[in-house]
Amino acid sequence: MISISASEVAQIVGGTLIGDDVTVTAPAVLNSSQATPGSLFLAIKGERVDGHDFAGDAFKNGAVLALTTKSIAGNHIVVADVTEALGKLAHHVREALKDLIVIGITGSQGKTTTKELLNSVLSQVGETVSPSGNYNNDLGAPLSLLRCTPNTKFCIVEMGARHQGDIARLATIARPNVGVVLKVGSAHVGEFGSVEMIAKTKSELISTLEDSAVAILGNYDSFTPAMASLHKGKTITFGETPDCDIRATDIEFREGRAHFDLVTPDGRSAVGLRIIGLHQVANALAVAAVATEVGLTLDQIAGGLSTAESHAKWRMEIVELFQLLLINDAYNASPEAMAAALSTLSLFAQERGGQSWAFLGKMHELGESSQTDHAAIGTLASDLGIDHLVCVGAPEYALHIADDGTTTVHLCTDKEEALAVAKALSPGDVVLVKASRSEKLEELAEAISAQWVERESEE
Repeated sequence: MISISASEVAQIVGGTLIGDDVTVTAPAVLNSSQATPGSLFLAIKGERVDGHDFAGDAFKNGAVLALTTKSIAGNHIVVADVTEALGKLAHHVREALKDLIVIGITGSQGKTTTKELLNSVLSQVGETVSPSGNYNNDLGAPLSLLRCTPNTKFCIVEMGARHQGDIARLATIARPNVGVVLKVGSAHVGEFGSVEMIAKTKSELISTLEDSAVAILGNYDSFTPAMASLHKGKTITFGETPDCDIRATDIEFREGRAHFDLVTPDGRSAVGLRIIGLHQVANALAVAAVATEVGLTLDQIAGGLSTAESHAKWRMEIVELFQLLLINDAYNASPEAMAAALSTLSLFAQERGGQSWAFLGKMHELGESSQTDHAAIGTLASDLGIDHLVCVGAPEYALHIADDGTTTVHLCTDKEEALAVAKALSPGDVVLVKASRSEKLEELAEAISAQWVERESEE
């Protein structure tokens, strides 16, 4: 955070300062326990808790100022809307840091992994600020910007959306030098109504870019490449076809990870990813495109991608047990993410020689196409030769699977029944656990692991 006086903050956000004209020197925080000496506390009133009730704790932990919507004890600025005020302050900081390079990332799939990979690669050459956790909304994106200082070279802003206009608003605040759209998919189609509307929302990042900025577009769906028409400046494409500016060739899958040759205008170099899944190639290429544009060498990019690791919890998290491999991917789910995870499961099982087990819970926010989308994933599991499809409270997956097929279907009403099915696991098997976040299938993954460990200890 750049040093800024309380009176200046009040002027920027259009609020009323009550108390001393202190100086804010540390980043803004939402959680009072995360306040540090010199920080700004944001008193957000949520559905369950009111941040105003924790302002005292924030001051005790070192916060010197609070943004509020009502008067409290301590130095504070009263505004009509704390979230809106936060955006104004973040925009001011972004404007003040003239040399800061801001990279905005959006897409239906892969934002968090791409953010983590990019942070790892860019950190090699300069101080980089990246969102912590799933900070991709009206609060998270400004908070990332407020962590920047004059020494920060890169700021990565992850941009999610629940409504049209969300990304445009974030892009206006952040003014990205580079805008990245990974892929348009059907995640949240229940909220937006159609994939076309999702594409229109994601395209807000590109349509709001300044002419001097660079648009980086994935070549993994029909909507994203077409966004090039919305930008008057430079556009870079990435993908796995010869017409892409940044591409991958000679892709192989070894020990659950992708290996490929990265091809850029600067040449060709081998990359061996440490993160799980063939679908991670697309995320790595997006990172390579950004890194190429901001001046990293091909060796720096290839080396950075080959050493980067993901620390996102429950996202393709590998649990190596004795003679059993479990893939805990219970953080979220969409048809595209499900397809990628099933492909990874199939390849893992082929390498290890055991049976493949897919414990799948419901995918949420799919709207009217929900039943069709679930059935299509079940059909895909059968086509990929998944040995066991365990439907956890989601019988729709089994709608179109033939009774005489090679995939054995297990219909379970809840996690307890699914855990009972898991007793049939054998040494050498590979297990995938995946569903939308609200299904809490990480609990099933942990229970399967514990059950297997207990079983092995008794034998």
